Amino acid sequence: MVTLQDKLSSQVSLLREQKAAILKEHGDRVISEVTVAQAYGGMRGVKGLICDTSLVEPDKGLIIRGIPILELTDKFPQEIFYLLCTGELPGERGLTALFNDLSGRSEVPEYVFSVLKAMPQDSHPMVMLNTGILVMERESEFRKMYAKGMNKKDYWKPMLEDALRLLACLPGIAAAVYRIHYNKGALISYDKDLDWGANYAHMLGIDDPDGEFAKLIRLYLVLHSDHEGGNVSAFSCHTVGSALSNAFYAVCAGLNGLAGPLHGLANQECLKFVLSINERYNGTPTKKQLEDFAWETLNSGQVIPGYGHAVLRVTDPRFTAFLDFGKRSFPDDPVFKTAELMYDTIPDVLREHGKAKSPWPNVDAVSGSLLYHFGLKEFSYYTVLFSVSRSMGMLAQLIVNRMLGTALTRPKSVGTKWVEKQAEE
Repeated sequence: MVTLQDKLSSQVSLLREQKAAILKEHGDRVISEVTVAQAYGGMRGVKGLICDTSLVEPDKGLIIRGIPILELTDKFPQEIFYLLCTGELPGERGLTALFNDLSGRSEVPEYVFSVLKAMPQDSHPMVMLNTGILVMERESEFRKMYAKGMNKKDYWKPMLEDALRLLACLPGIAAAVYRIHYNKGALISYDKDLDWGANYAHMLGIDDPDGEFAKLIRLYLVLHSDHEGGNVSAFSCHTVGSALSNAFYAVCAGLNGLAGPLHGLANQECLKFVLSINERYNGTPTKKQLEDFAWETLNSGQVIPGYGHAVLRVTDPRFTAFLDFGKRSFPDDPVFKTAELMYDTIPDVLREHGKAKSPWPNVDAVSGSLLYHFGLKEFSYYTVLFSVSRSMGMLAQLIVNRMLGTALTRPKSVGTKWVEKQAEE
């Protein structure tokens, strides 16, 4: 049976040779220019990273290892992790091996739960999740092997061990945060007969008689798994990992970025907006009422959350996947119906308004309404769900970069006076 470890072992030499050949032949080639506006504007659009796990094309959306995301919605999340790491989907035997590997590493140390239970009741769920991850750093194989001394060409091996351990435990930690923080009762153990994604749904304890909630969680984990290397969470994780920090430190850093209002809070803000519409009209509004509400919002200087994207100039295909799920599973849900009606209404309003760079919805415009339908109404927890999913991409990028021996991230900074002088010259 070919394991993920075996597959990566067979690839590592080729990847390093490919990197060396590119650097030798094209190392002096310029691939980007930086304007003063970009330097002040968060480096947006500056090509300065190599990320092979995924790309976000403005006219296509998320593409994972060359495969458009809408072609992957029927896959298990662990298949996506394998794909992110290797560039290939696993066969049946490879998938079984990864299933068993994650299952065998899934037991969260009891001390993690003790720490979470000891935290103040008003601790934010993201603080609890990050604390649980950081407390587990003592489990790091990379830290132990690095301290003993090892060949730098083998750094990726303990990184992979740490990644698998953390990934396996994340659903248990995240579910514990939910049950402890919101007083949902006793913690629920990992079921080794269930896959990784279904276990997350199972341990949350949401009533799921027909398995539809588990299907949604699997889809959620797949759709949010990766989004290039330059978003705040991925880039923060990459930067910390480049210092040879282990996966627990690096992923925690990335998730601290994900907790920011400009990164991971969008789906709950979108859902609040949808609920405010339903409250205003005592249910799903008419199209005319929604148009009036949208204009009222825009004319007051506010934005319509969930519409527009920093990169995309088409409807986010992840939005399409979630919309299709809602249409199949609960088309008459009033909150979902409002989110669906917004898709038929808001783009035209934004085009007429004329100020939005992109009038199309992103994934956050609908995802919250699906979680709400199943009774997961604790908005402050939604970023934790996002975190479990995005950890797959961050961990895969850490593994690949450790295989390649990627250098320490250290861009050059300049001062305001330097910029002024350059502009004058």
